[in-house]
Amino acid sequence: MQNRQEKISQVVVTAGQMRDIEERIFAAGMPVVALMEKVAGLIARRIQDIYPNLGQSGNNSKLLSPSLNPRVGILVGPGHNGGDALVVARELHFRGYEVWIYSPFSKLKELTSQHLQYAQNLGVPIYQTIEQLPNSDFLIDGLFGFGLERNLTDPIASAINQLNELPVPIYSIDLPSGLHTDTGEVLGTAIRATHTFCLGLWKLAFLQDQALEYLGKAELIDFDIPLADVEAVLKDTPKIKRITPATALATLPLPRPSVTHKYKEGHLLLICGSRRYAGGAILTGLGARASGVGMVSIAVPESLKSLLVSHLPEALIVGCPETETGAIAQLQLPENTDLSSFNALACGPGLTRDATSIVQEVINSERPLILDADGLNILAQMGAIATLKKRQAVTVLTPHTGEFQRLFPDVADTKHHRVKAVQEAAAQSGAVVLLKGARTAIANPESDVWIVPESTPALARGGSGDVLTGLLGGLLAQAATKQIPVEDIVVTAAWWHSQAGIIAAQERTELGVDAFTLTQYLLKALT
Repeated sequence: MQNRQEKISQVVVTAGQMRDIEERIFAAGMPVVALMEKVAGLIARRIQDIYPNLGQSGNNSKLLSPSLNPRVGILVGPGHNGGDALVVARELHFRGYEVWIYSPFSKLKELTSQHLQYAQNLGVPIYQTIEQLPNSDFLIDGLFGFGLERNLTDPIASAINQLNELPVPIYSIDLPSGLHTDTGEVLGTAIRATHTFCLGLWKLAFLQDQALEYLGKAELIDFDIPLADVEAVLKDTPKIKRITPATALATLPLPRPSVTHKYKEGHLLLICGSRRYAGGAILTGLGARASGVGMVSIAVPESLKSLLVSHLPEALIVGCPETETGAIAQLQLPENTDLSSFNALACGPGLTRDATSIVQEVINSERPLILDADGLNILAQMGAIATLKKRQAVTVLTPHTGEFQRLFPDVADTKHHRVKAVQEAAAQSGAVVLLKGARTAIANPESDVWIVPESTPALARGGSGDVLTGLLGGLLAQAATKQIPVEDIVVTAAWWHSQAGIIAAQERTELGVDAFTLTQYLLKALT
Protein backbone atom coordinates (compact mmCIF):
# COMPACT_ATOMS: atom_id res chain seq x y z
CA MET A 1 0.00 0.00 0.00
CA GLN A 2 1.28 3.45 -0.90
CA ASN A 3 2.22 5.69 1.99
CA ARG A 4 0.78 9.17 2.32
CA GLN A 5 3.88 10.95 1.01
CA GLU A 6 3.95 8.87 -2.16
CA LYS A 7 0.27 9.49 -2.82
CA ILE A 8 0.61 13.24 -2.22
CA SER A 9 3.60 13.42 -4.57
CA GLN A 10 1.46 11.97 -7.39
CA VAL A 11 -1.59 14.22 -7.02
CA VAL A 12 -2.04 17.10 -9.46
CA VAL A 13 -4.84 19.63 -8.99
CA THR A 14 -6.43 22.53 -10.80
CA ALA A 15 -6.97 25.90 -9.15
CA GLY A 16 -10.62 25.05 -8.55
CA GLN A 17 -9.80 21.73 -6.95
CA MET A 18 -7.16 23.28 -4.69
CA ARG A 19 -9.65 25.95 -3.63
CA ASP A 20 -12.22 23.26 -2.75
CA ILE A 21 -9.66 21.27 -0.76
CA GLU A 22 -8.64 24.34 1.23
CA GLU A 23 -12.27 25.19 1.93
CA ARG A 24 -12.75 21.70 3.40
CA ILE A 25 -9.73 22.21 5.64
CA PHE A 26 -10.99 25.58 6.87
CA ALA A 27 -14.53 24.26 7.34
CA ALA A 28 -13.12 21.46 9.51
CA GLY A 29 -11.73 24.03 11.91
CA MET A 30 -8.23 24.88 10.68
CA PRO A 31 -7.83 28.68 11.14
CA VAL A 32 -6.51 30.48 8.07
CA VAL A 33 -3.95 32.27 10.21
CA ALA A 34 -2.66 28.97 11.63
CA LEU A 35 -2.25 27.44 8.19
CA MET A 36 -0.44 30.55 6.96
CA GLU A 37 1.96 30.35 9.91
CA LYS A 38 2.65 26.68 9.22
CA VAL A 39 3.22 27.08 5.50
CA ALA A 40 5.39 30.18 5.86
CA GLY A 41 7.41 28.52 8.60
CA LEU A 42 8.22 25.63 6.28
CA ILE A 43 9.26 28.04 3.54
CA ALA A 44 11.41 30.08 5.93
CA ARG A 45 13.26 26.94 7.00
CA ARG A 46 13.93 25.98 3.38
CA ILE A 47 15.28 29.46 2.70
CA GLN A 48 17.58 29.12 5.70
CA ASP A 49 18.82 25.81 4.30
CA ILE A 50 19.65 27.47 0.99
CA TYR A 51 20.96 30.76 2.38
CA PRO A 52 22.16 30.14 5.94
CA ASN A 53 22.74 33.12 8.21
CA LEU A 54 26.44 33.32 8.97
CA GLY A 55 25.81 34.58 12.45
CA GLN A 56 24.09 31.29 13.22
CA SER A 57 25.67 28.77 10.86
CA GLY A 58 29.24 29.98 10.46
CA ASN A 59 29.14 28.90 6.82
CA ASN A 60 29.17 31.53 4.07
CA SER A 61 29.62 29.22 1.09
CA LYS A 62 26.13 29.92 -0.28
CA LEU A 63 25.98 33.65 0.33
CA LEU A 64 26.19 36.21 -2.45
CA SER A 65 26.74 39.11 -0.06
CA PRO A 66 30.06 39.61 1.73
CA SER A 67 28.17 40.60 4.91
CA LEU A 68 27.36 38.03 7.56
CA ASN A 69 23.63 38.48 7.07
CA PRO A 70 21.95 37.62 3.78
CA ARG A 71 19.95 40.46 2.23
CA VAL A 72 16.50 39.39 1.08
CA GLY A 73 13.76 41.32 -0.70
CA ILE A 74 10.16 40.18 -0.12
CA LEU A 75 7.65 40.90 -2.91
CA VAL A 76 4.18 41.21 -1.38
CA GLY A 77 0.86 40.93 -3.20
CA PRO A 78 -2.62 41.80 -1.97
CA GLY A 79 -3.85 38.29 -1.11
CA HIS A 80 -2.85 35.44 1.15
CA ASN A 81 0.16 34.66 -1.02
CA GLY A 82 1.42 38.06 0.07
CA GLY A 83 0.55 37.11 3.66
CA ASP A 84 2.67 33.97 3.36
CA ALA A 85 5.56 36.10 2.10
CA LEU A 86 5.19 38.53 5.00
CA VAL A 87 5.34 35.74 7.58
CA VAL A 88 8.49 34.49 5.85
CA ALA A 89 9.85 38.06 6.04
CA ARG A 90 9.10 38.23 9.76
CA GLU A 91 10.75 34.89 10.50
CA LEU A 92 13.87 35.73 8.51
CA HIS A 93 14.04 39.14 10.20
CA PHE A 94 13.99 37.48 13.64
CA ARG A 95 16.84 35.23 12.52
CA GLY A 96 19.07 38.15 11.59
CA TYR A 97 18.52 38.42 7.85
CA GLU A 98 18.53 41.89 6.33
CA VAL A 99 14.95 42.04 5.09
CA TRP A 100 13.13 44.65 3.04
CA ILE A 101 9.59 44.50 1.65
CA TYR A 102 8.18 45.62 -1.69
CA SER A 103 4.42 46.22 -1.29
CA PRO A 104 3.01 48.08 -4.32
CA PHE A 105 -0.70 47.48 -3.63
CA SER A 106 -2.88 49.92 -1.68
CA LYS A 107 -5.62 47.36 -0.86
CA LEU A 108 -4.70 44.16 0.93
CA LYS A 109 -6.67 41.31 2.45
CA GLU A 110 -7.19 41.84 6.16
CA LEU A 111 -4.76 39.16 7.34
CA THR A 112 -2.10 40.28 4.87
CA SER A 113 -2.56 43.88 5.99
CA GLN A 114 -2.05 42.88 9.62
CA HIS A 115 1.18 41.07 8.82
CA LEU A 116 2.42 44.10 6.88
CA GLN A 117 1.62 46.38 9.81
CA TYR A 118 3.53 44.13 12.19
CA ALA A 119 6.56 44.00 9.87
CA GLN A 120 6.53 47.80 9.74
CA ASN A 121 6.39 47.98 13.54
CA LEU A 122 9.39 45.66 13.69
CA GLY A 123 11.33 48.20 11.67
CA VAL A 124 11.45 46.25 8.41
CA PRO A 125 11.80 48.77 5.53
CA ILE A 126 8.78 48.84 3.20
CA TYR A 127 8.89 50.22 -0.35
CA GLN A 128 6.02 50.91 -2.74
CA THR A 129 7.86 51.65 -5.98
CA ILE A 130 10.36 49.58 -7.90
CA GLU A 131 12.81 52.48 -8.13
CA GLN A 132 13.25 52.57 -4.34
CA LEU A 133 14.35 49.00 -3.92
CA PRO A 134 17.78 48.39 -2.37
CA ASN A 135 20.15 45.62 -3.37
CA SER A 136 19.56 42.06 -2.24
CA ASP A 137 21.13 38.63 -2.47
CA PHE A 138 17.83 37.05 -3.47
CA LEU A 139 14.11 37.81 -3.75
CA ILE A 140 11.03 35.98 -2.49
CA ASP A 141 8.02 36.34 -4.79
CA GLY A 142 4.67 36.51 -3.00
CA LEU A 143 2.85 38.80 -5.41
CA PHE A 144 0.19 36.36 -6.69
CA GLY A 145 -0.57 32.74 -5.77
CA PHE A 146 -2.71 30.14 -7.48
CA GLY A 147 -5.96 31.11 -9.18
CA LEU A 148 -4.86 34.19 -11.13
CA GLU A 149 -7.05 34.53 -14.24
CA ARG A 150 -6.58 38.02 -15.65
CA ASN A 151 -3.63 39.44 -17.55
CA LEU A 152 -1.29 41.60 -15.51
CA THR A 153 -1.11 45.22 -16.60
CA ASP A 154 0.99 48.23 -15.65
CA PRO A 155 2.29 49.26 -13.24
CA ILE A 156 2.72 45.77 -11.77
CA ALA A 157 3.56 44.23 -15.16
CA SER A 158 6.38 46.72 -15.69
CA ALA A 159 7.59 46.11 -12.13
CA ILE A 160 7.76 42.34 -12.73
CA ASN A 161 9.71 42.88 -15.95
CA GLN A 162 12.22 45.03 -14.04
CA LEU A 163 12.48 42.49 -11.23
CA ASN A 164 13.25 39.78 -13.77
CA GLU A 165 16.22 41.83 -14.99
CA LEU A 166 17.87 41.91 -11.56
CA PRO A 167 20.92 39.61 -11.36
CA VAL A 168 19.67 37.73 -8.29
CA PRO A 169 17.78 34.48 -7.72
CA ILE A 170 14.01 34.66 -7.24
CA TYR A 171 12.13 32.17 -5.06
CA SER A 172 8.40 32.05 -5.83
CA ILE A 173 5.79 30.97 -3.30
CA ASP A 174 3.33 28.44 -4.76
CA LEU A 175 3.61 29.64 -8.37
CA PRO A 176 5.61 32.35 -10.16
CA SER A 177 3.41 35.44 -10.18
CA GLY A 178 1.69 35.87 -13.54
CA LEU A 179 1.29 32.18 -14.49
CA HIS A 180 -2.12 30.61 -15.01
CA THR A 181 -2.47 27.80 -12.47
CA ASP A 182 -3.99 25.27 -14.86
CA THR A 183 -2.53 25.98 -18.29
CA GLY A 184 0.83 27.45 -17.29
CA GLU A 185 0.09 30.34 -19.67
CA VAL A 186 1.86 33.64 -19.05
CA LEU A 187 -0.81 36.22 -18.22
CA GLY A 188 0.82 39.23 -19.84
CA THR A 189 4.09 38.78 -17.98
CA ALA A 190 5.37 36.60 -15.17
CA ILE A 191 8.16 36.23 -12.67
CA ARG A 192 11.01 34.08 -13.97
CA ALA A 193 11.71 32.12 -10.82
CA THR A 194 14.95 30.39 -10.02
CA HIS A 195 13.10 28.13 -7.60
CA THR A 196 9.40 27.61 -6.89
CA PHE A 197 7.94 26.26 -3.65
CA CYS A 198 4.63 24.63 -4.66
CA LEU A 199 2.34 24.56 -1.63
CA GLY A 200 0.44 21.47 -0.49
CA LEU A 201 -0.28 19.75 -3.81
CA TRP A 202 1.22 19.99 -7.27
CA LYS A 203 -0.64 22.47 -9.48
CA LEU A 204 -1.25 21.59 -13.11
CA ALA A 205 0.95 24.46 -14.36
CA PHE A 206 4.04 22.65 -13.08
CA LEU A 207 3.45 19.96 -15.69
CA GLN A 208 2.75 22.22 -18.66
CA ASP A 209 5.49 22.75 -21.24
CA GLN A 210 4.89 26.48 -21.61
CA ALA A 211 5.43 27.16 -17.89
CA LEU A 212 8.78 25.42 -17.50
CA GLU A 213 11.05 28.37 -18.29
CA TYR A 214 9.36 30.36 -15.50
CA LEU A 215 9.30 27.72 -12.75
CA GLY A 216 12.99 27.08 -12.23
CA LYS A 217 13.64 24.23 -9.82
CA ALA A 218 10.28 23.13 -8.44
CA GLU A 219 9.79 21.71 -4.95
CA LEU A 220 6.66 20.61 -3.11
CA ILE A 221 6.09 22.04 0.37
CA ASP A 222 3.90 19.41 2.02
CA PHE A 223 1.86 21.02 4.79
CA ASP A 224 -0.03 17.86 5.74
CA ILE A 225 -3.27 18.14 3.78
CA PRO A 226 -5.43 15.20 4.90
CA LEU A 227 -5.74 12.59 2.14
CA ALA A 228 -9.44 12.29 2.93
CA ASP A 229 -9.98 15.89 1.83
CA VAL A 230 -8.02 15.35 -1.38
CA GLU A 231 -9.94 12.18 -2.22
CA ALA A 232 -13.30 13.79 -1.40
CA VAL A 233 -12.70 16.57 -3.93
CA LEU A 234 -11.10 14.45 -6.67
CA LYS A 235 -13.16 11.25 -6.42
CA ASP A 236 -15.66 12.01 -9.22
CA THR A 237 -13.20 13.52 -11.70
CA PRO A 238 -10.64 12.00 -14.09
CA LYS A 239 -7.35 11.70 -12.24
CA ILE A 240 -4.25 13.66 -13.23
CA LYS A 241 -1.07 12.19 -11.75
CA ARG A 242 2.64 12.85 -11.73
CA ILE A 243 4.60 9.74 -12.62
CA THR A 244 6.88 9.01 -9.68
CA PRO A 245 9.71 6.47 -9.66
CA ALA A 246 7.64 4.21 -7.41
CA THR A 247 4.74 4.32 -9.88
CA ALA A 248 6.93 3.61 -12.90
CA LEU A 249 8.95 0.86 -11.26
CA ALA A 250 5.92 -0.93 -9.83
CA THR A 251 5.70 -3.00 -13.01
CA LEU A 252 9.45 -3.65 -13.30
CA PRO A 253 10.91 -6.10 -13.61
CA LEU A 254 7.98 -7.72 -15.33
CA PRO A 255 7.32 -11.01 -13.51
CA ARG A 256 8.84 -14.19 -14.95
CA PRO A 257 8.34 -17.73 -13.68
CA SER A 258 11.39 -19.84 -12.90
CA VAL A 259 10.67 -22.11 -15.85
CA THR A 260 9.92 -20.22 -19.04
CA HIS A 261 11.15 -19.66 -22.61
CA LYS A 262 11.55 -16.78 -25.04
CA TYR A 263 8.10 -16.94 -26.60
CA LYS A 264 6.43 -16.96 -23.18
CA GLU A 265 8.23 -13.69 -22.40
CA GLY A 266 6.67 -11.79 -25.24
CA HIS A 267 7.06 -11.80 -29.00
CA LEU A 268 7.11 -8.32 -30.52
CA LEU A 269 6.79 -7.54 -34.22
CA LEU A 270 8.32 -4.23 -35.31
CA ILE A 271 7.29 -2.97 -38.74
CA CYS A 272 9.57 -0.10 -39.63
CA GLY A 273 12.27 1.29 -41.84
CA SER A 274 12.70 2.10 -45.50
CA ARG A 275 15.62 2.55 -47.83
CA ARG A 276 15.53 6.27 -47.02
CA TYR A 277 15.16 5.86 -43.25
CA ALA A 278 17.00 2.69 -42.29
CA GLY A 279 18.12 4.15 -38.97
CA GLY A 280 14.56 4.25 -37.66
CA ALA A 281 14.36 0.47 -37.79
CA ILE A 282 17.70 0.03 -36.02
CA LEU A 283 16.89 2.44 -33.20
CA THR A 284 13.45 0.94 -32.66
CA GLY A 285 14.99 -2.51 -32.48
CA LEU A 286 17.61 -1.35 -29.97
CA GLY A 287 14.88 0.16 -27.80
CA ALA A 288 12.99 -3.16 -27.89
CA ARG A 289 16.17 -5.05 -26.99
CA ALA A 290 16.53 -3.04 -23.75
CA SER A 291 12.99 -3.92 -22.66
CA GLY A 292 13.94 -7.55 -22.02
CA VAL A 293 11.27 -8.89 -24.35
CA GLY A 294 11.70 -12.59 -25.12
CA MET A 295 11.71 -12.33 -28.90
CA VAL A 296 11.83 -9.50 -31.44
CA SER A 297 10.91 -9.85 -35.10
CA ILE A 298 11.56 -6.88 -37.34
CA ALA A 299 9.88 -6.51 -40.71
CA VAL A 300 11.89 -4.26 -43.05
CA PRO A 301 12.34 -3.83 -46.79
CA GLU A 302 14.43 -6.70 -48.19
CA SER A 303 17.31 -4.33 -49.03
CA LEU A 304 17.77 -3.52 -45.32
CA LYS A 305 17.86 -7.08 -44.02
CA SER A 306 21.65 -7.50 -43.85
CA LEU A 307 22.05 -4.09 -42.21
CA LEU A 308 19.55 -4.95 -39.47
CA VAL A 309 21.14 -8.35 -38.86
CA SER A 310 24.51 -6.67 -38.27
CA HIS A 311 23.06 -4.40 -35.55
CA LEU A 312 20.56 -6.80 -33.96
CA PRO A 313 21.87 -10.34 -34.42
CA GLU A 314 19.47 -11.73 -31.79
CA ALA A 315 16.37 -10.48 -33.62
CA LEU A 316 14.52 -12.29 -36.39
CA ILE A 317 14.82 -9.94 -39.37
CA VAL A 318 12.05 -10.38 -41.91
CA GLY A 319 12.85 -9.02 -45.36
CA CYS A 320 9.75 -7.85 -47.22
CA PRO A 321 9.03 -6.92 -50.83
CA GLU A 322 9.53 -3.20 -51.33
CA THR A 323 8.21 -0.42 -53.47
CA GLU A 324 10.26 1.48 -56.01
CA THR A 325 10.84 4.12 -53.33
CA GLY A 326 12.23 1.55 -50.89
CA ALA A 327 9.22 1.24 -48.57
CA ILE A 328 7.67 -2.04 -47.45
CA ALA A 329 5.19 -3.06 -50.17
CA GLN A 330 3.65 -5.97 -48.30
CA LEU A 331 4.28 -8.00 -45.16
CA GLN A 332 5.88 -11.33 -45.94
CA LEU A 333 6.04 -13.11 -42.60
CA PRO A 334 7.66 -16.53 -42.05
CA GLU A 335 5.72 -19.68 -42.92
CA ASN A 336 2.83 -20.49 -40.55
CA THR A 337 3.04 -16.99 -39.08
CA ASP A 338 0.59 -14.12 -39.25
CA LEU A 339 -0.05 -11.01 -37.15
CA SER A 340 -1.92 -13.05 -34.55
CA SER A 341 1.33 -14.93 -33.84
CA PHE A 342 2.70 -11.92 -31.96
CA ASN A 343 1.89 -10.51 -28.53
CA ALA A 344 2.20 -6.91 -29.72
CA LEU A 345 2.88 -4.92 -32.87
CA ALA A 346 4.71 -1.60 -33.25
CA CYS A 347 4.57 0.17 -36.57
CA GLY A 348 5.80 3.40 -38.06
CA PRO A 349 9.39 4.59 -37.48
CA GLY A 350 11.12 5.20 -40.81
CA LEU A 351 8.22 3.66 -42.72
CA THR A 352 7.40 6.57 -45.12
CA ARG A 353 3.87 7.28 -46.28
CA ASP A 354 4.27 4.88 -49.18
CA ALA A 355 3.44 2.05 -46.76
CA THR A 356 -0.25 2.94 -46.36
CA SER A 357 -1.46 -0.60 -47.04
CA ILE A 358 0.82 -1.94 -44.29
CA VAL A 359 -0.62 0.43 -41.69
CA GLN A 360 -4.14 -0.52 -42.77
CA GLU A 361 -3.28 -4.18 -42.32
CA VAL A 362 -1.96 -3.80 -38.77
CA ILE A 363 -4.91 -1.62 -37.77
CA ASN A 364 -7.23 -4.40 -38.92
CA SER A 365 -5.39 -6.90 -36.72
CA GLU A 366 -6.59 -8.00 -33.29
CA ARG A 367 -3.28 -7.54 -31.53
CA PRO A 368 -2.16 -4.68 -29.24
CA LEU A 369 -0.70 -2.04 -31.54
CA ILE A 370 1.63 0.93 -31.15
CA LEU A 371 1.61 3.50 -33.93
CA ASP A 372 4.36 6.11 -34.25
CA ALA A 373 5.88 8.44 -36.84
CA ASP A 374 4.63 7.60 -40.35
CA GLY A 375 2.20 5.10 -38.86
CA LEU A 376 0.50 8.12 -37.28
CA ASN A 377 0.69 10.22 -40.43
CA ILE A 378 -0.99 7.46 -42.45
CA LEU A 379 -3.61 7.03 -39.72
CA ALA A 380 -4.35 10.76 -39.91
CA GLN A 381 -5.00 10.43 -43.65
CA MET A 382 -7.45 7.60 -42.94
CA GLY A 383 -9.31 9.62 -40.30
CA ALA A 384 -7.93 8.70 -36.88
CA ILE A 385 -11.05 8.71 -34.70
CA ALA A 386 -13.34 6.86 -37.12
CA THR A 387 -10.64 4.29 -37.93
CA LEU A 388 -9.66 3.59 -34.33
CA LYS A 389 -13.24 3.21 -33.15
CA LYS A 390 -13.48 0.10 -35.31
CA ARG A 391 -10.52 -1.58 -33.58
CA GLN A 392 -11.26 -4.21 -30.96
CA ALA A 393 -7.72 -4.48 -29.60
CA VAL A 394 -5.61 -2.01 -27.62
CA THR A 395 -4.06 0.87 -29.53
CA VAL A 396 -1.30 3.16 -28.26
CA LEU A 397 -0.48 6.35 -30.15
CA THR A 398 2.80 8.20 -29.52
CA PRO A 399 2.60 11.52 -31.40
CA HIS A 400 4.61 14.67 -31.03
CA THR A 401 2.63 17.92 -31.20
CA GLY A 402 2.59 18.18 -35.00
CA GLU A 403 1.45 14.59 -35.47
CA PHE A 404 -1.14 15.03 -32.73
CA GLN A 405 -2.67 18.03 -34.50
CA ARG A 406 -2.90 16.06 -37.75
CA LEU A 407 -4.56 13.16 -35.95
CA PHE A 408 -6.98 15.24 -33.87
CA PRO A 409 -7.51 18.62 -35.54
CA ASP A 410 -10.77 19.27 -33.69
CA VAL A 411 -9.68 18.72 -30.09
CA ALA A 412 -8.33 21.35 -27.68
CA ASP A 413 -5.27 23.41 -28.50
CA THR A 414 -2.21 21.46 -27.32
CA LYS A 415 -0.21 24.63 -26.57
CA HIS A 416 -2.67 26.15 -24.11
CA HIS A 417 -4.72 23.12 -23.06
CA ARG A 418 -2.30 20.22 -23.32
CA VAL A 419 -3.91 17.97 -20.72
CA LYS A 420 -7.42 18.64 -21.96
CA ALA A 421 -6.30 17.89 -25.52
CA VAL A 422 -4.83 14.49 -24.68
CA GLN A 423 -7.89 13.63 -22.58
CA GLU A 424 -10.23 14.43 -25.45
CA ALA A 425 -8.12 12.52 -27.97
CA ALA A 426 -8.07 9.37 -25.85
CA ALA A 427 -11.77 9.56 -25.05
CA GLN A 428 -12.80 10.08 -28.68
CA SER A 429 -10.48 7.50 -30.23
CA GLY A 430 -10.54 4.79 -27.56
CA ALA A 431 -6.73 4.68 -27.71
CA VAL A 432 -4.11 5.30 -25.07
CA VAL A 433 -2.48 8.53 -26.25
CA LEU A 434 1.06 9.54 -25.33
CA LEU A 435 1.71 13.16 -26.31
CA LYS A 436 5.45 13.77 -26.38
CA GLY A 437 6.95 16.94 -24.99
CA ALA A 438 9.08 18.39 -22.22
CA ARG A 439 6.32 17.05 -19.96
CA THR A 440 5.01 14.00 -21.82
CA ALA A 441 1.31 13.44 -21.10
CA ILE A 442 -0.47 10.07 -21.31
CA ALA A 443 -4.25 9.59 -21.28
CA ASN A 444 -6.46 6.51 -21.34
CA PRO A 445 -9.98 6.40 -22.82
CA GLU A 446 -11.46 7.12 -19.36
CA SER A 447 -9.60 10.49 -19.48
CA ASP A 448 -7.19 9.73 -16.65
CA VAL A 449 -3.85 11.42 -17.30
CA TRP A 450 -0.29 10.67 -16.22
CA ILE A 451 2.50 13.20 -16.75
CA VAL A 452 6.25 12.65 -16.78
CA PRO A 453 7.43 15.31 -14.29
CA GLU A 454 11.02 15.68 -15.48
CA SER A 455 12.92 15.27 -18.69
CA THR A 456 15.81 16.79 -20.59
CA PRO A 457 16.08 18.80 -23.82
CA ALA A 458 18.77 16.30 -24.79
CA LEU A 459 15.91 14.08 -25.98
CA ALA A 460 14.97 16.65 -28.64
CA ARG A 461 16.97 14.83 -31.29
CA GLY A 462 16.04 12.69 -34.25
CA GLY A 463 15.51 9.06 -33.36
CA SER A 464 14.70 9.50 -29.66
CA GLY A 465 11.05 8.71 -30.35
CA ASP A 466 11.99 5.56 -32.28
CA VAL A 467 13.79 4.30 -29.17
CA LEU A 468 10.66 4.93 -27.09
CA THR A 469 8.50 3.01 -29.56
CA GLY A 470 10.76 -0.04 -29.35
CA LEU A 471 11.01 0.10 -25.57
CA LEU A 472 7.25 0.46 -25.21
CA GLY A 473 6.61 -2.32 -27.73
CA GLY A 474 8.85 -4.71 -25.84
CA LEU A 475 7.16 -3.98 -22.53
CA LEU A 476 3.69 -4.27 -24.05
CA ALA A 477 4.51 -7.65 -25.61
CA GLN A 478 5.77 -8.98 -22.27
CA ALA A 479 2.74 -7.65 -20.37
CA ALA A 480 0.17 -9.04 -22.81
CA THR A 481 -0.45 -12.14 -20.70
CA LYS A 482 0.26 -10.64 -17.28
CA GLN A 483 -2.97 -8.76 -16.47
CA ILE A 484 -1.19 -5.38 -16.28
CA PRO A 485 -3.22 -2.36 -17.47
CA VAL A 486 -1.89 -1.02 -20.75
CA GLU A 487 -1.66 2.54 -19.42
CA ASP A 488 0.62 1.33 -16.62
CA ILE A 489 2.99 -0.10 -19.22
CA VAL A 490 2.93 3.14 -21.23
CA VAL A 491 3.62 5.14 -18.06
CA THR A 492 6.60 2.93 -17.22
CA ALA A 493 8.07 3.20 -20.72
CA ALA A 494 7.72 6.99 -20.86
CA TRP A 495 9.35 7.46 -17.45
CA TRP A 496 12.12 4.96 -18.23
CA HIS A 497 12.91 6.65 -21.54
CA SER A 498 13.02 10.08 -19.86
CA GLN A 499 15.28 8.89 -17.03
CA ALA A 500 17.71 7.37 -19.52
CA GLY A 501 17.94 10.73 -21.27
CA ILE A 502 18.50 12.58 -17.99
CA ILE A 503 21.28 10.24 -16.88
CA ALA A 504 22.93 10.30 -20.29
CA ALA A 505 22.86 14.12 -20.32
CA GLN A 506 24.41 14.24 -16.85
CA GLU A 507 27.27 12.00 -17.91
CA ARG A 508 27.80 13.20 -21.48
CA THR A 509 26.20 16.69 -21.53
CA GLU A 510 23.10 17.40 -23.59
CA LEU A 511 25.13 17.54 -26.80
CA GLY A 512 26.31 13.97 -26.29
CA VAL A 513 22.92 12.26 -26.19
CA ASP A 514 22.19 11.08 -29.71
CA ALA A 515 19.51 8.41 -30.08
CA PHE A 516 22.00 5.55 -30.38
CA THR A 517 23.73 6.67 -27.18
CA LEU A 518 20.33 6.90 -25.49
CA THR A 519 19.74 3.18 -26.06
CA GLN A 520 22.95 2.45 -24.13
CA TYR A 521 21.59 4.27 -21.08
CA LEU A 522 18.22 2.54 -20.86
CA LEU A 523 19.45 -0.19 -18.55
CA LYS A 524 21.58 2.27 -16.55
CA ALA A 525 18.40 4.17 -15.72
CA LEU A 526 17.15 1.22 -13.68
CA THR A 527 20.30 0.67 -11.61
